Amino acid sequence: MSDSLTIDLTKQQRDTLLRGLRFVRSSIMLDMHDPDPESDEKLGEGLKEIASLVDVLEPAPAVGSPAPV
Repeated sequence: MSDSLTIDLTKQQRDTLLRGLRFVRSSIMLDMHDPDPESDEKLGEGLKEIASLVDVLEPAPAVGSPAPV
């Protein structure tokens, strides 16, 4: 059984979510943390989670179109 959830979003809603995720990612990267392996691992896991969400929400490029710059 899958834990995935499918929802329909408008382009504006998707863009709002992506903007929010980028804000959260920036906030996490700028947050002060102890320079120890445990903190670094926790930071990396959080950033990977955000990156995977962004990948799900970003539209796939059309076949034959140039890659975004």
